[in-house]
Amino acid sequence: MALTKRIKIRLAIAAAIAISGCAVAPPPIAHTPNIVATPEQGQLAVSVAAAPTVGEVTPVYVSIANGTDATRSVVPSQVFALNESGERVAPLPPGEAARQAGSAKELQGAIESAAVSGVGGAAVGAGAGAIAGAAGRSAGWWGFGSPGAGALVGTAFGGGWGILRGAERGQTRADQQANQQIEALALKPEEVRKDFTVSGYVFFPKGQYNQVQMLLVDRETGDTQVVNEPWH
Repeated sequence: MALTKRIKIRLAIAAAIAISGCAVAPPPIAHTPNIVATPEQGQLAVSVAAAPTVGEVTPVYVSIANGTDATRSVVPSQVFALNESGERVAPLPPGEAARQAGSAKELQGAIESAAVSGVGGAAVGAGAGAIAGAAGRSAGWWGFGSPGAGALVGTAFGGGWGILRGAERGQTRADQQANQQIEALALKPEEVRKDFTVSGYVFFPKGQYNQVQMLLVDRETGDTQVVNEPWH
């Protein structure tokens, strides 16, 4: 009977470690589109797609395809969201967007990672408590009355410590993932030459908008072209 209990404890420890090692926080942007605007001869094609709000941030996927002979310059800070009053709302820098998005999926990821890590801590604590209980009983010194009692106390301490440590690690990992993904997916300042397409995310404060307005610069003339697209 004692052998069976020891085997079960060892299996629980192994399973918990395996689970906790696989805990990964979900990314702040769950799904990113792959469809981009297609260059059309003599035209400038622009597409806009708003993603679900993350925390206090709404990511907007912007794609620009240049079918004209004139090179256009894209400046992310000159992409605006228009509200119902026609007021322009400036985009958030990627770093600030990552910080404000942290109240949603990053935090969720931290909690999920903490819960899984807590399971691992509880299982390890249970195994250590059971061993201490058995040793104390056989040796006659102060300890737990039985392996079962030791397992319960060990589970409480191990689970609590595991959750605290797991929360810390999970939050750090979620922060890193959020920052890396948002920086990688953000629209970059660049030139759009003939038949080229550029795309990426701009990030706006959560709100009610009906249009996206872009100011593009004609590299040959220096003129600014204003493009308005419906908010989708």
